[in-house]
Amino acid sequence: MRASALFLLIALAAAGCRPVEPVPATQSSAVAPTLALSIATSGGARLFQVEVARTEAEQAKGLMYRTSLAPDAGMLFLFDPPRPASFWMKNTYIPLDMLFIRADGTIARVAANTTPHSLEPVGVGEDVAAVLEIAGGRAAQLGIAEGDTVSWPGGPR
Repeated sequence: MRASALFLLIALAAAGCRPVEPVPATQSSAVAPTLALSIATSGGARLFQVEVARTEAEQAKGLMYRTSLAPDAGMLFLFDPPRPASFWMKNTYIPLDMLFIRADGTIARVAANTTPHSLEPVGVGEDVAAVLEIAGGRAAQLGIAEGDTVSWPGGPR
């Protein structure tokens, strides 16, 4: 009986010593509901299905820890009332294009191919009602530029 108890203790200790890959507490495999978003460009409408970061926690996390982003996907951050917005790329593994959107729906700034893991703030010098993050390089590929108009259900038209 003593030998089996000792064996069990050694087995439990060995199991507890196995290296485990840490998972950030904010990482989640759950995907938020999406909404359809359209960007009117000189080359036509560009359509996306985007997640909406509604809560402070969702906005703080954003697209951190993602290792990929579909070409027609993104995340929309809403600000009511409009305000200056600044983002960083800490714990963001992929480059993103950030589109800063005024209250009238026009794009104030396209910050293209932001640098993963950077702590350098990325912002715009005016109040915005929203920021749209899409895969890095997509704005250039689709001809999305400052002055283009972004719309979504319940958003600017």
